[in-house]
Amino acid sequence: MASIFDHIGGSDAVAAVVDEFYTRVVADPMLRGYFAGVDMAKLKAHQRSFVAAALGGPQEYRGKSMDEAHAGLGITAEEFEHVVSHLVGALESCGVDTETIGSVAGALAPLKEQVVQSAVAA
Repeated sequence: MASIFDHIGGSDAVAAVVDEFYTRVVADPMLRGYFAGVDMAKLKAHQRSFVAAALGGPQEYRGKSMDEAHAGLGITAEEFEHVVSHLVGALESCGVDTETIGSVAGALAPLKEQVVQSAVAA
């Protein structure tokens, strides 16, 4: 059985999805502030590696954990859902079928608790 990585077209497809995803995210007024001053070329390369590994590609992900990468950013549940919607849109734009998009979204759902920052009482 082919992995999702292979099913969507491998490295080239992942690169296209990541590029489209970040085009959408940095244009979003709710999210763009998180990317001010960020080296987008480096972030995209990192994200391609993460996505490829998460979808069953041959690359091994060697970056930070989701907790470490998002610590202190104060990401809300609403912002997380917005990011997921941009990923779904990027996948659709790149021609990924609905069933596969559902599989990708399902794989991301457990990451929410690692990314979203709970409000801390002062």
